[in-house]
Amino acid sequence: QVQLKESGGGLVQAGGSLRLSCAASGRTFSSYGMGWFRQAPGKEREFVAAVSRLGSSTYYTDSVKGRFTISRDNAKNTVYLQMNSLKPEDTAVYYCAARASGLVTSGSGDYDYWGQGTQVTVSS
Repeated sequence: QVQLKESGGGLVQAGGSLRLSCAASGRTFSSYGMGWFRQAPGKEREFVAAVSRLGSSTYYTDSVKGRFTISRDNAKNTVYLQMNSLKPEDTAVYYCAARASGLVTSGSGDYDYWGQGTQVTVSS
């Protein structure tokens, strides 16, 4: 089992940047596929990005390609989401998630563990 805790959210102006971190407990972090999801008020949770177990493969939803970068440091049990050129429509609670099988997908139902979320607000 793994416990996840996000940090790094906050309020930023449009065009600004934030870096989210997700710290994981446990000694098997490198066996988990990791993803970031977000949920805006009144909307369903949506996929943002994912990274494979060793960080060699990354995946993004179209709306964040070229602006967001997901990465992981298995030595620190941490996954990151660097968010640049932020837009008001990026405002949401951002969640990190872990998939025990190691494979990453864009489906929230495929992930086994979730953090509590961190709020990102982008002002226009």
